[in-house]
Amino acid sequence: MRRRVMSMLAGATLAASTLLGAGPVAADTAVGTAAGTPPVEFGDDWHDPVTAAPPVPKPHTKSCEVTVAEAQFKDFTPYKGEYTPPTKCGKGRWGKVVLRLDGKVKGRQYDRLGYLRIGGVEVLRTSTPEPSVDGITWSVEKDVTRYRETLSRDQQVEMLIGNVVNDTYTGIIDVKATLTFYEAAKPTTVPDRVLPLGDGKDGATLTTPRNSERIVAEVYATGSGGGCEEYWYLTVPGAAPYSCKADHGPYREVQVKVDGQLAGIAAPFPTVWTGGWSNPFLWYVIPGPRAFDIKPIEYDLTPFAGVLNDGRAHRVEVSVVGVPEAQTGWSTPVNVLVWQDEKSDRVTGRLTGHQENTPVNTTKYMPGTGEEAHRLDTEGGHRLRVSGYVNTSHGRVATTVTRSLANTSLHRWTEGESTDALKATWTDRETVTAGRRAVRTDRTYTMDGTTTLGAGDRLRTEISLGDRAESVTRTGGRRTGWSVLDDRYDGDATYTANVPRDQRHAVGTSRERYRLTGDTGCYDRTIATAQGTLTRDHRRC
Repeated sequence: MRRRVMSMLAGATLAASTLLGAGPVAADTAVGTAAGTPPVEFGDDWHDPVTAAPPVPKPHTKSCEVTVAEAQFKDFTPYKGEYTPPTKCGKGRWGKVVLRLDGKVKGRQYDRLGYLRIGGVEVLRTSTPEPSVDGITWSVEKDVTRYRETLSRDQQVEMLIGNVVNDTYTGIIDVKATLTFYEAAKPTTVPDRVLPLGDGKDGATLTTPRNSERIVAEVYATGSGGGCEEYWYLTVPGAAPYSCKADHGPYREVQVKVDGQLAGIAAPFPTVWTGGWSNPFLWYVIPGPRAFDIKPIEYDLTPFAGVLNDGRAHRVEVSVVGVPEAQTGWSTPVNVLVWQDEKSDRVTGRLTGHQENTPVNTTKYMPGTGEEAHRLDTEGGHRLRVSGYVNTSHGRVATTVTRSLANTSLHRWTEGESTDALKATWTDRETVTAGRRAVRTDRTYTMDGTTTLGAGDRLRTEISLGDRAESVTRTGGRRTGWSVLDDRYDGDATYTANVPRDQRHAVGTSRERYRLTGDTGCYDRTIATAQGTLTRDHRRC
């Protein structure tokens, strides 16, 4: 199935904090066509993309807006321009900065990768929805206050959504990116410096200010580009008869090294793009979790601050474990966020502990017989503990970072891949203890999907995706903060493959429930669709 169908739909793909719909819908509301029921199948147009995620909260203070980029993307030529910060609304000491991307496209087109860089700093990584013949519009918002130091000065701007336009793929992607700056109602703590390192997979040099007291690397790690690493979670070892191969199977791990020493590990999020799993009808209205919100992986490198603060250049390298040698498809742009001790010219310290267990990555392949499916069971994991201290103007601060990864997956497929199924779970558990404060974050990602190509080339995909994170902050052993995010997507879509669009007779339903609870409040929203029509919008908080 994957050889026959994936090749038809495998576009380039990659993606921001909140995707905004065409407008608000009242709580506890059923919505649909004028007749009150959805169409019997997909037509030439459908509801603009929307997610159940909450909008970026904004303060009720004076604001100023600046256009950062405005371009039409027809090829792989980046937009280049200049950015000048506003002189009002705080003059560089803004309380909040919100990035907004507005886009429109119509015709036929794949989902496409995109990024926006200001002063070399990656402030947005995004992908596009697949358009209808009549056209769609969408808007994405992201809180970019953490990049305030970069945004406080004149900068060069580069933006690209790589695209191909020809007689077949006609969709020109038209976008506008703006920044809105809000005056601060109270002091806001953000990094003092943001240092761009480019794509860290080839290694880069980092020289931190000598008074750095906290250092965090963020990596926008994504497997994409239309090849097998776009579906890395489905790859199999060479002995198994499947179209996407990887020597050591589907286990992936994103590592950061400092001067060749392992400094951080993380599980990549298994993003499904809007053409994914051979079935774009699943994602036309509601994308899967993070498909339009490429959240960077964060690595607390503060235990290495004593090493990095010596005034010399140090090599920082990002690699993705499990990718076959010379295989392309991963992008890993890096920003380094630095907090400085303003009362010290030099912060000293040292790395005091470094422990890792032996990485685990085992696969067990059981060949199919007759109509019985082939089977690949995978288990992987890794654990790292790093400790260090810094001598600051407010005393010695010891930091310990512990991170533990685990992945289990069961992949089944039949001859010719006419049935292809995966059930997988990834966990990424991290604790950062700095002085008396400890933050524990438990992340769990899930994927449970089956694609079947049946009689008459009718292709059906049923899939559930989960993105969950629980975070607890303790100070002196007492709980001082907590939050739980739970984002779940469920979809079921069927169409006739290998025929023109008007002969596909596609039907499909999708549903997303996004819950966010914690000491700051509650948010709980469910949206649902049928045949491209928004049929439900329900709020519980």
